[in-house]
Amino acid sequence: MDTKIGNVDVVTTPNGNVGCPPKIGGASCVQSSSVPFNSTEATLGRHLARRLVQIGISDVFSVPGDFNLTLLDHLIAEPGLNLVGCCNELNAGYAADGYARSRGVGACVVTFTVGGLSVLNAIAGAYSENLPIICIVGGPNSNDYGTNRILHHTIGSPDFSQELRCFQTVTCYQAVVNNLEDAHELIDTAISTALKESKPVYISVGCNLPAIPHPTFSREPVPFSLSRKMSNKMGLEAAVEAASMFLNKAVKPVMVGGPKLRVANACQAFVEMADASGYALAVTPSGKGLVPEHHPHFIGTYWGAVSTAFCAEIVESADAYVFAGPIFNDYSSVGYSLLLKKEKALIIQPDRVTIGNGPTFGCILMKDFLQALSKKLKTNTTAYENYHRIFIPEGHPLQCAPKEPLRVNVLFEHIQKMLSSDTAVIAETGDSWFNCQKLKLPQGCGYEFQMQYGSIGWSVGATLGYAQASTDKRVISCIGDGSFQVTAQDVSTMLRCGQKNIIFLINNGGYTIEVEIHDGPYNVIKNWNYTGLVDAIHNGQGNCWTTKVFCEEDLIKAIEIATVEKKDCLCFIEVMAHKDDTSKELLEWGSRVSAANSRPPNPQ
Repeated sequence: MDTKIGNVDVVTTPNGNVGCPPKIGGASCVQSSSVPFNSTEATLGRHLARRLVQIGISDVFSVPGDFNLTLLDHLIAEPGLNLVGCCNELNAGYAADGYARSRGVGACVVTFTVGGLSVLNAIAGAYSENLPIICIVGGPNSNDYGTNRILHHTIGSPDFSQELRCFQTVTCYQAVVNNLEDAHELIDTAISTALKESKPVYISVGCNLPAIPHPTFSREPVPFSLSRKMSNKMGLEAAVEAASMFLNKAVKPVMVGGPKLRVANACQAFVEMADASGYALAVTPSGKGLVPEHHPHFIGTYWGAVSTAFCAEIVESADAYVFAGPIFNDYSSVGYSLLLKKEKALIIQPDRVTIGNGPTFGCILMKDFLQALSKKLKTNTTAYENYHRIFIPEGHPLQCAPKEPLRVNVLFEHIQKMLSSDTAVIAETGDSWFNCQKLKLPQGCGYEFQMQYGSIGWSVGATLGYAQASTDKRVISCIGDGSFQVTAQDVSTMLRCGQKNIIFLINNGGYTIEVEIHDGPYNVIKNWNYTGLVDAIHNGQGNCWTTKVFCEEDLIKAIEIATVEKKDCLCFIEVMAHKDDTSKELLEWGSRVSAANSRPPNPQ
C-alpha cells in the first residue's frame, strides 16, 4: 500500500507502518499553502515554512536562541506547521529522528554554534540510520560575514565556519544562506537532496533575512520534481540471471532482511520475494519492524549467538542466504562472530548486488532487483520446513511467588500482552535491545531502535518525535535508568504536547550493558526518585500518571490502570529491578563484544 506524504510518495511496510522514507519519483502535486501571496509575505521565512509543509512535515522541533527567533516567527505563522519547543537541542534532534522514522522526514531548528554543536550528535545518529532530517540553524547577521568581528555563541574566532565544518561529515548537503538572491535555490536544493539521499542536511539562515520580502519568493513555489533513480537495465538483467542460478541450485536457501530495506523502499518487495520463493524469512536485529512477523515463513531475528530460538541454526546451516540491506558491524555481528561464509551469501544493498565471492553488479536498485528476481525463483520451502521440524516453543518465566521482587523477563512477558496494531515500541540502547528483540510484533505494531549509532538517551527524544508523528499509535518506551538520566527533560515536552505514551523506566542502578562488556565503578550511577522527578516536571500541568512497581502484582495493576483508566495520560512506570537481572542474550553478547574490543594490537 502506498501512502502520500506531501509531494513525496512513501511505501508502507506490510504491517501497515510507514517503514521506508520517501521514495523519489517524478513531479507530483504538492500541498498548497492556504495563505494567499502578497509582497509582505514573499519572505524567505515563509518560503522555508511552506516547503517543510509540502514535504509532509507538520511538526518542527526547536530550541529558541537569539539568532533564530525571527525565523521561528515565520514557522509559527505557517498554518500547517506546529512548532514543538524542546528542553535542549540534543533532544530536538532525537525528536526529529523519531519523527522521520514514522513520517519519512523530520526537521529541527536551533541557534548558531551553541545550538548547532549541541544537536550535532543527534544528526550524526540520523545520518548513520539513513534518516532525512532538515536541520535548520539561525546564523549570524549577513553583514557580519567577512568583517573580522567576533560574535557571541562562537569560540571567539572571526571565522564563522566552525559549525559548518562540523556538519560536513554528518550531512549530505550544507547550505549557508547569507543573501536573498540565491536563498531560494539553496533551500530547495538542500531539501530535495535530503529526500533523494535519505540523509540529514544542514541549512544556516542569516538572522536578519527571514522577514525581508524578495521577488524570488513572490509566487507559489514550483513543486519539487525529483528525478526517479533508475536501475541499469542490462546490469539488472545480468544480476537477476546470475542470482537466480545461484539460488535455484541451493538446497535450503533463506532470506534475511536488514535496516537498509527502509532507505531502499524495498520492504514490500522483500516480502513479495518471500511469498514467491517460499524461503524461510528472518531479520537482522536492526531490521526488526521492517518485515511482518506474522508472515507464515517468519523464523525470527538472526543475531549470531544471540538470535531468537532456532533462527541462527537455520540461517547458518543454509547453503545460500539472501541478505537484503544488512549492516555487519561489531554489534550486529556479536563481536565479529557470525558463522557465515561469503561464498554462500547474496548481499543486496540499496544500489548494488554481490553474489558469493563475486561478481558485483552496480547501479541496481534493491527494489527493482527483488521484484525481478521473484519472477525467476523456484519455490523452495526446505529451510522453513527444517525450522518447523526442530522448533520448540519458548517457555515462560518461572512463576513469581507472592510479592517476589519483579524479574525483567516477567516484565517483558506482560509488555508482550500490551502490543497491538495501535501501539509502537521504542527500545533504548542497553538491555532493552535484547528484551525487545524477543517481543513478537503483531500486524501493524511499530518498532524502532538505534543500533548503528547506539547513543544512550536517544529514546526519550525519539519517543517524543515518533508519538508526535503517529498520533494513531500509543508509544511504549523501554528505557534504562542510565540512559534516562541523559535526556530526561523532554518528558516535559511530551506533557506539553498532550502525548499518551507509556514509559517503562527500568531502574537497576547503572549502565547494565556496559557492565557486561567491561565492569567498573563508573558503571554505577546515582539513584534518582524517577517518579518523583516526573511528578515535579508534571507540576499539575498536563495529563500524567506515575507509579513504582516492585513485584508482579504491582506491575499487573499498573498496566491495567495505564491501559484503561489512564489510557489518555502519559504514564510513567518505574520498574525496580536487581542490578544483575539481565537477559541471557546480553550476557553472551557482552562477553563477545568485550573480546572483540580487547584484541591486542597486530604485530608491526
